[in-house]
Amino acid sequence: MAHFAELDVNNNVLRVIVVSNNDIKDENGNESEAIGVAFCEGLKISETTTWKQCSYNKTFRLNYPGPGWIYDPVLDVFHAPKPFPSWTLNMTSGSWQAPVARPEINDADVRFEWDEANQVWVRYNKVGEEWVRV
Repeated sequence: MAHFAELDVNNNVLRVIVVSNNDIKDENGNESEAIGVAFCEGLKISETTTWKQCSYNKTFRLNYPGPGWIYDPVLDVFHAPKPFPSWTLNMTSGSWQAPVARPEINDADVRFEWDEANQVWVRYNKVGEEWVRV
């Protein structure tokens, strides 16, 4: 099965659909993104959207997108919305990374939240039923 993401005019992912491999093959039996895009356009879901093939297994275009994700035509990748202005996209993992590494503490009663103004991770400890900033 092939997967195609429907994009709005700003390259935001609206939905991902599944298309039969038979619907994206050329006359020689080779899969073609262009044929898949033409198939999706023929569905007439919308006249103002475009389509890009995506990979459920993340074998190309870095990530498998979902609604609200973004297609970057310069990098030719799908990625989640950028969480903070200072974060950068890791082209190996496909995830956003803070300029400072998140502390690695494996404790269910500890969590960290990014403080963009101060460029630091803020620790919270669970006390009873509440989270308290440390």
